[in-house]
Amino acid sequence: MMYHTHKGVLYDLFLFINRTKHLTREGLGSFPFSFCDSLGLFWGRIMTSKIYALLGPHASGKTVLAGKLMQLGIHYIPMYTTRTPGKIDSDERFYRFVSKAEFFKQDFVVRVTYKGDYYGVLKKDVLSALQEHKISLLLLDANGVRQLRHLLKENFETIFLMVDYVTLVERMIRLGHKNKEIKYHLEYAENNNEFEGWKDASHVVKIKSMTDPRTVLDQVLAIMGLMQFLPPEKAR
Repeated sequence: MMYHTHKGVLYDLFLFINRTKHLTREGLGSFPFSFCDSLGLFWGRIMTSKIYALLGPHASGKTVLAGKLMQLGIHYIPMYTTRTPGKIDSDERFYRFVSKAEFFKQDFVVRVTYKGDYYGVLKKDVLSALQEHKISLLLLDANGVRQLRHLLKENFETIFLMVDYVTLVERMIRLGHKNKEIKYHLEYAENNNEFEGWKDASHVVKIKSMTDPRTVLDQVLAIMGLMQFLPPEKAR
């Protein structure tokens, strides 16, 4: 996947803050005090909100895990794409399928080209997530992570799902992939250093063929600080 550089997702916010940071209650004059209070609450929420990206090669379990987290009420930032929905990765909870004409009308903070199709994350979706949600989630690869980490700084963390080679192949077979498809996905992961993603990740969750999915979910919830969703014995 190739990512193209865009202006920072917080660019609009920085402009707003830079233009208003000199204002005080006294300096605002006719502005109501509630404006100052709202501005403080707004910026305070932005600075404490987190966006987590799930990382890992194809069949590492990112979308399954994201679905479980969404069921618990965690906000998900969707990916827009021009590709045609297929049997795999066609869930509209994760993707917004649009035409190329509609795609190029949007303001994306990250834009991806993959196999001739375009993928993107909307700037407004990222800004909305930071403003309205304490914790949000999205799916990206290493290139997208580098861009968002640069833009979001401390508001952004990554969780790498480390799955062994054999388990990945077993999962692809269960997904119905043919040998040619399995070879393609493994070679793509190798060529794009997806197996090395743990080195730069904020957090790593190790997964083996016999790992209980609930254990993986609990580890991710603990990373996010969502102790209220953990079983009592793990929340201590």
